[in-house]
Amino acid sequence: MKINRLYIEKTIVHDDEINYLISKVGIDPEFVSDATPVYEYINAAMDPISRAKQTLFITNNKGAVIRECPGTTNYTCCDYTILHTGTFCTMDCSYCILQAYFHPPVLQYFAGLDSLKNVLEEKFKLNKTFRIGTGEFTDSLIWEKISLTPKFLVETFSKQNTSVLELKTKTVNIKSVLNIDHNGKTILAWSLNTPDIIHSQEIGTASLTARLEAAKKAESKGYRLAFHFDPLVIYPDCENQYKKVIDLIFEYVNPGSIVWISIGTFRFMPNLKQVIEQRFADSTICYGEFILGLDNKMRYFKPLRIQLYRTLVSHLKNYAPDLLVYFCMEDEEVWQKTMGFFPSKEGELGALLDESASKHCNLN
Repeated sequence: MKINRLYIEKTIVHDDEINYLISKVGIDPEFVSDATPVYEYINAAMDPISRAKQTLFITNNKGAVIRECPGTTNYTCCDYTILHTGTFCTMDCSYCILQAYFHPPVLQYFAGLDSLKNVLEEKFKLNKTFRIGTGEFTDSLIWEKISLTPKFLVETFSKQNTSVLELKTKTVNIKSVLNIDHNGKTILAWSLNTPDIIHSQEIGTASLTARLEAAKKAESKGYRLAFHFDPLVIYPDCENQYKKVIDLIFEYVNPGSIVWISIGTFRFMPNLKQVIEQRFADSTICYGEFILGLDNKMRYFKPLRIQLYRTLVSHLKNYAPDLLVYFCMEDEEVWQKTMGFFPSKEGELGALLDESASKHCNLN
């Protein structure tokens, strides 16, 4: 993390967690009463988004610590549970929805490991399966080099047997969690794309082979794995390029270690297009054959999505016939024409994922 400005809310208690953060960031903090000076500093830049990626604000979470994923109307949801540990990201993917979601964008770290522990223990007491992740508004492991949170979460989940933690990333930041007793209750997950897309659209992220090397190391320490092809980008020869990525997955890791793989094509709020055009002048990612979807996001024309999905799902199943592959936010027609079935009942997709988590992670 290339942080050149550090703000800390004055009410934050300087315990081991905060002192560790300050020491790892390595710059003197500025203490503020609220976020106003942070917003002013970020918005004063010609490119507020770039400045935000180098400005860290340590604060308390003013909203819900944990909540169910709201999903998207008209598209099947996986019933994920979101644990909020921070917002925004230091990497710079052209397609990142967070650029248009936050106004202004702020790289926030939410202090308070005890609050995370307390809310998680309340969930665990319900004695049902929860798939909990921190990757909704940030990359789960960008914090690993400066924060105690990833290690703390893995250790917290290791002490129970009903739920799993999924840490999604485009980094290789697994050092602090690699050699701890995770008890099989954490899934380390990587977002994957073709080398072309990683090089041109995912600035500051780890290379494809580096991500797969990290997955291999994690597997060697008994971690279960997941992969997410989201967003798939349609461009010339993309089908062959994505098939090569799938080939590489199974060169590096055993199919039995993979809990699930999700797939979803590039989709975006219409106002993201202007952000991409301003910040990534060479990118053509938003100029494909898009239509406005039922969720008011621009989506590739459905036949194009189905064609790419069929190719990838078929190739994945050639390697691992029993592997759980699912769509992130797709409708019944896409499911039926690609998978041959549709999880039509409310909670059915979530139940399939729970079952796979239980099988791979030894849940009660």
